[in-house]
Amino acid sequence: MPALVACGSSSASSGSSSSGSSSDESYTLVEAGKLIVASDLAYPPMESVPDGATDPVGFEVDMMKEIASRLGLTCEYLPAQKFDTIIATIKEGGKADVGASSFTITDERKEEVDFTDSFMDSNQALVTRTDATDTTEDALNVAGKKIAVQSGTTGEDWAKENLTNSTVVPLDDTIQALTGCQTGLYDAVVADLPVMKYECTNSYTDLQVAIEIPTGEQYGIVVSKDNPGLTKAINEALSDMDSDGTMDKLETNWFGSAL
Repeated sequence: MPALVACGSSSASSGSSSSGSSSDESYTLVEAGKLIVASDLAYPPMESVPDGATDPVGFEVDMMKEIASRLGLTCEYLPAQKFDTIIATIKEGGKADVGASSFTITDERKEEVDFTDSFMDSNQALVTRTDATDTTEDALNVAGKKIAVQSGTTGEDWAKENLTNSTVVPLDDTIQALTGCQTGLYDAVVADLPVMKYECTNSYTDLQVAIEIPTGEQYGIVVSKDNPGLTKAINEALSDMDSDGTMDKLETNWFGSAL
């Protein structure tokens, strides 16, 4: 098994066939007592590993810690995975119990894996430099324009469907896309709105959200179809966290306010 990064702990332990605290369905775990998470860890403020650090941080990381704690488990992350490999990793089994990497719930993905209930709404954003003159969809949908996206994302899907005349460039993560846009390598980036707003405000202040694209997406946690008990247990934890205000607190901590 690859090296793991702990992101929370609990004195409780779970066997390979375990029950959530409020679920009557058993579920299996890759390793007893642990909820092992696969993520790309390159999508602040959702999940990332800061420069010079070894432990992941972010909204979704804190959420997964809390879910694991409520299930009496220790939360551990695999080393960063490429985003477009995570669903296959969960489907194949044996390495991680869940995928938590700001996954939009889609019918296509649901053919391969199960999703928990949604925990956050999202749209897409088109990002350009603040000094760019071409900032509309029409102006960017022309030959010679390069649009950076993260490979395997709904942002890539939208760009390929709507910016058919420009060149869509799939990359491993959005940090590469934003940095490339910042330096002029790419004319724009298409990615999830909550994260792009955060990045343009906090890290890439010479970039802007030029267009908010109303795609009506929702994030969920990826679970194997062979592990419905785990999906149910996580759903119960998410529901409790929403009811008791935990989700609002996490959103305020990472985004400045409840979303």
